[in-house]
Amino acid sequence: MTAAMLTIDSPGVYDIPVAAYHADPVAGGSLSSSGARKLLPPSCPAKFKHWLDHGEEHSREFDLGHGAHRLVLGVGQDLVVIDADDYRTKAARVERDEAYAAGAVPLLAREHDQVVAMAAVLVEHAVAGPLFHPGTGRPEQTLGWFDHEFGIWRRALLDWLRARPAAGGRLIIPDYKTAIAADPEAIAKAIDNHGYDQQMAWYLDGVQALGLAGDVEPAALLVVQEKTAPYLITVVQLDVVALERGRLRNRQALNEYRHCLATDTWPGYADKVIEVGLPPWAERNHELALERGDYELEHQ
Repeated sequence: MTAAMLTIDSPGVYDIPVAAYHADPVAGGSLSSSGARKLLPPSCPAKFKHWLDHGEEHSREFDLGHGAHRLVLGVGQDLVVIDADDYRTKAARVERDEAYAAGAVPLLAREHDQVVAMAAVLVEHAVAGPLFHPGTGRPEQTLGWFDHEFGIWRRALLDWLRARPAAGGRLIIPDYKTAIAADPEAIAKAIDNHGYDQQMAWYLDGVQALGLAGDVEPAALLVVQEKTAPYLITVVQLDVVALERGRLRNRQALNEYRHCLATDTWPGYADKVIEVGLPPWAERNHELALERGDYELEHQ
């Protein structure tokens, strides 16, 4: 599909601009992995609806990630380098806002140098480099498919869709992430905090629904790179438990989305008075304090 054709009305793989993907090109609407995660706690349908109507707010963190993606994948939003040390001056802020308005990614000069260095390290990485090597697949491909169980269109934007494997081969789906830390413990926390288990399960559902994986179950890999020198990279595959949780949470989100659409209601955190106590760690500390007698009054 060319960039000029922006409506998806049949299941398949589509090559469309990122902006068109985020605007939802599926006729009648669809649910993405990002949307699915915003429907469930700690978010809620009301926040999902606001995001749907108003889009994502710009942030320096996202800009850096988008810039790294642009250089690693070779496609994406244009980069605008702003020759300034920060955004304290009016001129720098105006240039930044003009870049946003044009659909580009503004980067300070040092940030641009940073993402260039990150991309150079990734290309040379023994595992990550070949996963995104030109000619091995197509960058930023949109998948669109109909979920018959829930009666909902779903879509996904893959960083890199590798060529269909030969008979008996396994399709690898790499997804590139930038992070403060890429050690295994930090990645495990990021999977939990950002719902990457849902994202990877969503991608696997998509390639399987469209028959892109052949007869062998595909594998989704997170390629996580630190944003500070030496820009270390760790490539991980989520274990069975993580993917199981991701799929179950995705089913919750699909069910919630179906209900919200049918009723045209997008509830917040609670629609009645609820009881809230201490977080588990504080409750445990309170119990220990009781056991120690910390609350006993010594001077009466």
